[in-house]
Amino acid sequence: IISDNPKQSSRVPVFIKVLDVNDNAPEFAMFYETFVCENAKAEQLIQTLSAVDRDDSYNGHQFSFSLAPEVASSSNFTLQDNRG
Repeated sequence: IISDNPKQSSRVPVFIKVLDVNDNAPEFAMFYETFVCENAKAEQLIQTLSAVDRDDSYNGHQFSFSLAPEVASSSNFTLQDNRG
């Protein structure tokens, strides 16, 4: 409602703080090219992956990785979270 009477109107500054803007998708920390030798041992560490997110996070970023559904049920590869 617009009023021509100054006694019925006021101005108040309003500040809005945006806490989370996710305009950058997570990405691998570097380019990974992994090779597996045919004589690799069971349970042998093959590759360690790391991801980054260029968006600021006050609590730190949490990432999770998973195998593609078509290989998730295979016993040939496993994925282990090192909590780091």
